[in-house]
This record gives sequence, C-alpha cells and structure tokens, in this order.
Amino acid sequence: MPASNYKLIALITLLGLSAAMPAAASDERDGYHDFDFNNGVWHTHIKRILDPLTGATHSIELNGTVTTHKIWGGMAVLEEIETMGPNGPWGGLTLFTYNPTAHQWNQTFVNKTDGMVTAPLIGSFKDGRGELISQDTREGRSVLIRGVWSDIKSDSHHFEESFSDDNGRTWKPVLIAELTREKL
Repeated sequence: MPASNYKLIALITLLGLSAAMPAAASDERDGYHDFDFNNGVWHTHIKRILDPLTGATHSIELNGTVTTHKIWGGMAVLEEIETMGPNGPWGGLTLFTYNPTAHQWNQTFVNKTDGMVTAPLIGSFKDGRGELISQDTREGRSVLIRGVWSDIKSDSHHFEESFSDDNGRTWKPVLIAELTREKL
C-alpha cells in the first residue's frame, strides 16, 4: 500500500470519520435484558483488597444492601450500594446504560464518600457472563479495570472487579462481592 494511503487512514482515524462510515450488518445478539437478573434488593458481602497492585492480600470485609431497578424503560439500570465495614459506612451509586447500536453496556460508578465519578466500563454478556472493561490510572500507573458478573442464578450472583497493569495478561482482584437476593 502506498504511504499516502497510510496517511489518509491515519487522518480519517484521527478525525473520527471512520465512525461516520456505515457499519456492516451485525449478527450480534441484543443484550437489552442482560442486567434483568440484577433487579431487586440484594444482601452483599464484599471483600475489598486494599493494595492490589503490589500483590498484597490485606483486605477488609463489608456487608450491606444493594438495591437495583430499571429506569428509562429498561435502557438503564440504577444501583444503590450501602454497606458497613471496619472503617464505617461505604456506598455508591452505579448507573448502567445500554447502547443498542453497539450491543454493549456502560457502567459508571459514583463513590458516596467523595462524589467522584469513574470512567465508564464498557462491554457485554456472553454465555451468562458479563465483562465490562475500562482504562484508568491508579498509583500513577495506567491500568485496565474489569468488572465481571458470573455464577448468575435467580437468587444469587458473583461480582468481581480486578485491575491489570500488564495490559490484561494478569488480573488482580480489587473487590469480590457475593450477592444473595432479599426481595424483588
């Protein structure tokens, strides 16, 4: 390919024009109902690893309630987390929004303690397992952040958030949550 073609491709990419091109027909499944399992009130038991990037295993445990409900006709899910641990209360608000064109979910978390909003994790479900990923900075290092929902049953599920500082080759758990349904 001539060098001028590479320059044109780079320019199109930089200008974001590739996003304006029509997409090919997709056989992707509609993930609109992927988070339906999460509606209701849940008891949560959380293990939070305090310094995961160093390989340390020191952690704290929190117990509390997660209340989740659909909004915007099911195109979004709002989750409220209220827990108590050895350092007092901890909580947050999670907003999940569905992009029907991309067939992906976006997850944004707001920490109740400081009001900070995280960069959205983006991804989808496949074979009963949800995986959403983002890139951020922790302790001055670029890391990938991954949220995974697994072992999904009508009355329980598992959630784990992990960091990777080696571009996804290895993952270090940060938060491990076991949730059991209290009521719909």
